[in-house]
Amino acid sequence: MKSIYDNVSVECSKNITQKYSTSFSLGIKLLNAEIRNPIYSVYGFVRLADEIVDTFEGYQQAEMLKNLTRDTYEAIDQKISINPVLNSFQKVVHDYNIDRSLIQAFLESMEMDLTKQFYNQALYEKYIFGSAEVVGLMCLKVFCKGNEDLYNHLKASAMKLGSAFQKINFLRDIKADYEGLGRLYFPNTDFTNFSNDQKAEIEKDILNDFNDGLVGIKQLPTESRLGVFLAYIYYKMLFRKIKAVPGNKLLQTRIR
Repeated sequence: MKSIYDNVSVECSKNITQKYSTSFSLGIKLLNAEIRNPIYSVYGFVRLADEIVDTFEGYQQAEMLKNLTRDTYEAIDQKISINPVLNSFQKVVHDYNIDRSLIQAFLESMEMDLTKQFYNQALYEKYIFGSAEVVGLMCLKVFCKGNEDLYNHLKASAMKLGSAFQKINFLRDIKADYEGLGRLYFPNTDFTNFSNDQKAEIEKDILNDFNDGLVGIKQLPTESRLGVFLAYIYYKMLFRKIKAVPGNKLLQTRIR
Protein backbone atom coordinates (compact mmCIF):
# COMPACT_ATOMS: atom_id res chain seq x y z
CA MET A 1 0.00 0.00 0.00
CA LYS A 2 1.25 3.47 -0.91
CA SER A 3 0.13 4.78 2.47
CA ILE A 4 2.94 2.78 4.07
CA TYR A 5 5.49 4.49 1.83
CA ASP A 6 3.93 7.89 2.53
CA ASN A 7 4.21 7.26 6.28
CA VAL A 8 7.84 6.18 5.91
CA SER A 9 8.51 9.33 3.86
CA VAL A 10 7.20 11.55 6.63
CA GLU A 11 9.24 9.64 9.18
CA CYS A 12 12.37 10.39 7.14
CA SER A 13 11.61 14.12 7.22
CA LYS A 14 10.78 13.92 10.91
CA ASN A 15 14.09 12.21 11.64
CA ILE A 16 15.96 14.87 9.67
CA THR A 17 14.22 17.62 11.64
CA GLN A 18 15.01 16.05 15.00
CA LYS A 19 18.65 15.44 14.12
CA TYR A 20 19.31 18.91 12.74
CA SER A 21 17.15 21.41 14.62
CA THR A 22 16.50 21.57 18.34
CA SER A 23 14.36 24.70 18.12
CA PHE A 24 12.03 23.50 15.38
CA SER A 25 11.74 20.03 16.88
CA LEU A 26 10.61 21.46 20.19
CA GLY A 27 8.19 23.83 18.51
CA ILE A 28 6.66 21.13 16.30
CA LYS A 29 5.92 18.98 19.35
CA LEU A 30 3.58 21.70 20.59
CA LEU A 31 1.66 21.94 17.32
CA ASN A 32 -1.67 20.19 16.97
CA ALA A 33 -1.06 16.58 15.91
CA GLU A 34 -2.66 16.97 12.48
CA ILE A 35 -0.20 19.66 11.35
CA ARG A 36 3.02 18.24 12.80
CA ASN A 37 3.80 15.94 9.88
CA PRO A 38 3.32 18.62 7.21
CA ILE A 39 5.77 20.89 9.05
CA TYR A 40 8.26 18.05 9.40
CA SER A 41 7.93 17.56 5.64
CA VAL A 42 8.59 21.22 4.88
CA TYR A 43 11.65 21.25 7.12
CA GLY A 44 12.99 18.01 5.64
CA PHE A 45 12.89 19.50 2.16
CA VAL A 46 14.51 22.75 3.26
CA ARG A 47 17.28 20.94 5.12
CA LEU A 48 18.00 18.66 2.16
CA ALA A 49 18.74 21.65 -0.08
CA ASP A 50 20.64 23.45 2.67
CA GLU A 51 22.92 20.48 3.24
CA ILE A 52 23.85 20.35 -0.43
CA VAL A 53 25.13 23.93 -0.45
CA ASP A 54 26.53 24.06 3.09
CA THR A 55 28.19 20.76 3.88
CA PHE A 56 28.72 18.75 0.70
CA GLU A 57 31.94 20.54 -0.21
CA GLY A 58 34.14 18.42 -2.45
CA TYR A 59 31.16 16.93 -4.24
CA GLN A 60 29.32 18.16 -7.34
CA GLN A 61 27.17 20.60 -5.38
CA ALA A 62 25.86 22.59 -8.34
CA GLU A 63 24.86 19.42 -10.16
CA MET A 64 23.27 18.00 -7.01
CA LEU A 65 21.20 21.14 -6.47
CA LYS A 66 20.19 21.17 -10.13
CA ASN A 67 19.05 17.56 -9.79
CA LEU A 68 17.17 18.32 -6.59
CA THR A 69 15.37 21.20 -8.29
CA ARG A 70 14.39 18.98 -11.22
CA ASP A 71 13.30 16.15 -8.91
CA THR A 72 11.28 18.53 -6.72
CA TYR A 73 9.15 19.80 -9.58
CA GLU A 74 8.85 16.29 -10.98
CA ALA A 75 7.61 15.05 -7.60
CA ILE A 76 5.02 17.83 -7.47
CA ASP A 77 3.85 17.13 -11.02
CA GLN A 78 3.65 13.36 -10.59
CA LYS A 79 2.47 13.48 -6.96
CA ILE A 80 5.09 10.93 -5.94
CA SER A 81 8.86 10.56 -5.67
CA ILE A 82 11.27 7.74 -4.95
CA ASN A 83 13.07 10.28 -2.74
CA PRO A 84 11.07 9.99 0.52
CA VAL A 85 11.79 13.59 1.56
CA LEU A 86 10.47 14.92 -1.73
CA ASN A 87 7.56 12.51 -1.57
CA SER A 88 6.46 13.89 1.79
CA PHE A 89 7.03 17.47 0.64
CA GLN A 90 5.01 17.18 -2.57
CA LYS A 91 2.03 15.95 -0.56
CA VAL A 92 2.17 19.08 1.61
CA VAL A 93 2.42 21.25 -1.51
CA HIS A 94 -0.81 19.73 -2.84
CA ASP A 95 -2.67 19.42 0.46
CA TYR A 96 -2.05 23.04 1.46
CA ASN A 97 -1.81 24.70 -1.95
CA ILE A 98 1.74 25.97 -1.56
CA ASP A 99 2.56 28.24 -4.47
CA ARG A 100 5.43 27.18 -6.71
CA SER A 101 6.82 30.70 -6.64
CA LEU A 102 7.73 30.14 -2.98
CA ILE A 103 9.56 26.93 -3.84
CA GLN A 104 11.33 28.62 -6.75
CA ALA A 105 12.46 31.54 -4.56
CA PHE A 106 13.83 29.13 -1.97
CA LEU A 107 15.80 27.09 -4.51
CA GLU A 108 17.17 30.27 -6.10
CA SER A 109 18.52 31.36 -2.72
CA MET A 110 20.15 28.00 -2.26
CA GLU A 111 21.79 28.44 -5.65
CA MET A 112 23.18 31.78 -4.47
CA ASP A 113 25.06 29.91 -1.73
CA LEU A 114 27.03 28.00 -4.32
CA THR A 115 29.02 31.16 -5.06
CA LYS A 116 31.36 32.66 -2.50
CA GLN A 117 30.40 36.30 -2.34
CA PHE A 118 29.86 39.35 -0.19
CA TYR A 119 26.26 40.49 -0.37
CA ASN A 120 25.07 43.99 -1.23
CA GLN A 121 21.68 45.21 0.02
CA ALA A 122 19.72 43.92 -2.97
CA LEU A 123 21.26 40.43 -2.87
CA TYR A 124 20.88 40.34 0.91
CA GLU A 125 17.16 41.08 0.70
CA LYS A 126 16.69 38.54 -2.09
CA TYR A 127 18.52 35.88 -0.11
CA ILE A 128 16.57 36.57 3.09
CA PHE A 129 13.31 36.35 1.18
CA GLY A 130 14.14 33.06 -0.53
CA SER A 131 15.97 31.30 2.28
CA ALA A 132 13.78 32.31 5.22
CA GLU A 133 10.69 34.38 4.52
CA VAL A 134 9.21 31.92 2.02
CA VAL A 135 9.81 29.07 4.47
CA GLY A 136 7.72 31.00 6.98
CA LEU A 137 5.04 31.36 4.31
CA MET A 138 5.09 27.63 3.53
CA CYS A 139 4.52 26.91 7.22
CA LEU A 140 1.81 29.58 7.39
CA LYS A 141 -0.02 27.82 4.56
CA VAL A 142 -0.15 24.74 6.76
CA PHE A 143 -1.19 26.68 9.86
CA CYS A 144 -4.04 28.43 8.03
CA LYS A 145 -5.36 25.17 6.52
CA GLY A 146 -6.87 26.75 3.42
CA ASN A 147 -8.07 30.00 5.00
CA GLU A 148 -6.66 32.42 2.41
CA ASP A 149 -7.99 35.51 4.18
CA LEU A 150 -6.11 34.57 7.34
CA TYR A 151 -3.01 33.68 5.33
CA ASN A 152 -2.95 37.05 3.59
CA HIS A 153 -3.58 38.83 6.90
CA LEU A 154 -0.63 37.10 8.61
CA LYS A 155 1.69 36.93 5.62
CA ALA A 156 3.79 39.99 6.45
CA SER A 157 4.31 38.90 10.07
CA ALA A 158 5.32 35.38 9.04
CA MET A 159 7.92 36.81 6.68
CA LYS A 160 9.33 39.04 9.42
CA LEU A 161 9.58 36.13 11.85
CA GLY A 162 11.41 34.02 9.30
CA SER A 163 13.70 36.96 8.60
CA ALA A 164 14.52 37.38 12.29
CA PHE A 165 15.37 33.70 12.68
CA GLN A 166 17.64 33.75 9.65
CA LYS A 167 19.50 36.90 10.66
CA ILE A 168 20.15 35.41 14.08
CA ASN A 169 21.51 32.32 12.34
CA PHE A 170 23.81 34.62 10.36
CA LEU A 171 25.18 36.18 13.55
CA ARG A 172 25.52 32.81 15.25
CA ASP A 173 27.34 31.31 12.26
CA ILE A 174 29.53 34.28 11.31
CA LYS A 175 32.76 32.42 11.91
CA ALA A 176 31.80 29.34 9.87
CA ASP A 177 30.18 31.35 7.06
CA TYR A 178 32.98 33.90 6.75
CA GLU A 179 36.05 31.75 7.31
CA GLY A 180 34.81 28.38 6.11
CA LEU A 181 32.37 29.16 3.31
CA GLY A 182 33.54 32.59 2.15
CA ARG A 183 30.14 34.21 2.72
CA LEU A 184 29.37 37.63 4.14
CA TYR A 185 25.62 38.11 4.20
CA PHE A 186 25.33 41.42 6.04
CA PRO A 187 25.88 44.29 3.58
CA ASN A 188 28.11 47.28 4.37
CA THR A 189 29.84 45.34 7.12
CA ASP A 190 33.58 44.96 7.64
CA PHE A 191 34.17 41.62 9.30
CA THR A 192 37.89 42.23 9.54
CA ASN A 193 36.93 44.90 12.08
CA PHE A 194 33.42 43.96 13.19
CA SER A 195 32.61 46.73 15.64
CA ASN A 196 29.96 46.80 18.34
CA ASP A 197 28.27 49.66 16.48
CA GLN A 198 27.91 47.52 13.34
CA LYS A 199 26.60 44.65 15.43
CA ALA A 200 24.12 46.95 17.20
CA GLU A 201 22.65 48.09 13.88
CA ILE A 202 22.07 44.50 12.84
CA GLU A 203 20.53 43.70 16.22
CA LYS A 204 18.18 46.68 15.93
CA ASP A 205 16.96 45.34 12.59
CA ILE A 206 16.44 41.88 14.07
CA LEU A 207 14.50 43.29 17.02
CA ASN A 208 12.13 45.10 14.64
CA ASP A 209 11.56 41.82 12.79
CA PHE A 210 10.93 40.05 16.09
CA ASN A 211 8.34 42.60 17.18
CA ASP A 212 6.50 42.41 13.85
CA GLY A 213 6.63 38.63 13.94
CA LEU A 214 5.16 38.46 17.44
CA VAL A 215 2.11 40.41 16.29
CA GLY A 216 1.34 37.61 13.86
CA ILE A 217 2.06 34.80 16.33
CA LYS A 218 -0.66 36.15 18.63
CA GLN A 219 -3.19 35.85 15.80
CA LEU A 220 -2.31 32.32 14.68
CA PRO A 221 -4.90 29.55 15.10
CA THR A 222 -4.71 27.86 18.49
CA GLU A 223 -3.47 24.64 16.83
CA SER A 224 -0.18 26.31 15.87
CA ARG A 225 0.23 29.34 18.13
CA LEU A 226 2.05 27.71 21.05
CA GLY A 227 4.51 25.79 18.88
CA VAL A 228 5.51 28.88 16.90
CA PHE A 229 5.74 30.91 20.10
CA LEU A 230 8.15 28.35 21.58
CA ALA A 231 10.42 28.70 18.52
CA TYR A 232 10.17 32.47 18.96
CA ILE A 233 11.22 32.21 22.63
CA TYR A 234 14.11 29.88 21.74
CA TYR A 235 15.46 32.33 19.17
CA LYS A 236 14.86 35.29 21.46
CA MET A 237 17.01 33.63 24.11
CA LEU A 238 19.72 32.94 21.54
CA PHE A 239 19.47 36.55 20.41
CA ARG A 240 20.02 37.79 23.97
CA LYS A 241 23.12 35.62 24.32
CA ILE A 242 24.50 36.96 21.04
CA LYS A 243 23.79 40.55 22.09
CA ALA A 244 25.94 40.03 25.18
CA VAL A 245 28.98 39.04 23.10
CA PRO A 246 31.24 41.78 21.65
CA GLY A 247 31.42 41.95 17.87
CA ASN A 248 35.03 40.81 17.62
CA LYS A 249 34.29 37.77 19.79
CA LEU A 250 31.61 36.49 17.41
CA LEU A 251 34.36 35.75 14.89
CA GLN A 252 36.04 33.49 17.43
CA THR A 253 33.17 31.35 18.68
CA ARG A 254 29.69 30.04 17.88
CA ILE A 255 26.97 30.98 20.35
CA ARG A 256 24.58 28.18 21.24
